[in-house]
Amino acid sequence: MLLRNVAHARCGDKGNTASIAVVAYDRRDFERLERVLTIERVRAHFGGRVKGRVERFELPALGAFNFVLHDALGGGVTRSLALDPHGKSLSSIMLELPLLDDE
Repeated sequence: MLLRNVAHARCGDKGNTASIAVVAYDRRDFERLERVLTIERVRAHFGGRVKGRVERFELPALGAFNFVLHDALGGGVTRSLALDPHGKSLSSIMLELPLLDDE
């Protein structure tokens, strides 16, 4: 199962920093996602795309998380040669994170 089966996501940018909101479809999945969506796991999932630190902010009342990925957009919109300099596709990449049955 993938994260997309239990949550949706949206990404925004500010300079060279991407912000990804992950919102559980059902708030009852929040605790499971809290265990699974660790900073280490998210960093590993994005591989070399994120060159800076990863921060996680929890919003339990909303059943959501916000991940801030520093140095993740190739220098930002005005510097990046990437096809997606705003990083909008990063939310789709996040949703491809596998959830294991025992998590």
